[in-house]
Amino acid sequence: MRRISTALLLALAPSAALAEGTMPQMDFANPLTLDQVGWMAVILVVLYLLLSRWGLPEIGKVLEHRAGVISKDLATARAAKLEADQAVAQLNATIAQARGAAQAEVAKAVAEAKADAAAKAAALAGQLEAKLAESEARIEAARAAALAAIKPVAAEAASSILLKLTGSQPAEDKLAQRLDEALAARKAA
Repeated sequence: MRRISTALLLALAPSAALAEGTMPQMDFANPLTLDQVGWMAVILVVLYLLLSRWGLPEIGKVLEHRAGVISKDLATARAAKLEADQAVAQLNATIAQARGAAQAEVAKAVAEAKADAAAKAAALAGQLEAKLAESEARIEAARAAALAAIKPVAAEAASSILLKLTGSQPAEDKLAQRLDEALAARKAA
């Protein structure tokens, strides 16, 4: 309630000041105030005429010129952006083409390296096969030579062992047959 009364007093204060004459600029009974208001009206009319006939058209020209410059700059910027977009597209196409060519070259080099490695591996495998066959032939020849050399020694040893065990000399053909069977069994194992 107290706030409302305070606000009411503050609202009534300007009207009280006007009634007491504390605001001389609003005292229209004074002849100087009427002259001031008249001159103010004349000055406002002159300012309006000056601004409407000369100031505002000049401002309009400046605004039109500025709008023209802005639209020209925007058109130039759009053209530059279009050129830049085309350059970027061309650059991307060139990069993609170069990347494809590089990948093709890498694939070609890998294929050549694989083919070279396969050819070298085949040649090496052929050499190893030839050496293996040669080694097997030498081993077989050595085995045959060893068996051929062992046969007389084995016959003599078997003959002397049988002579000591039985006291009689075995038959040569039977002994040779048994030695051949034993060597064949040894060869199979």
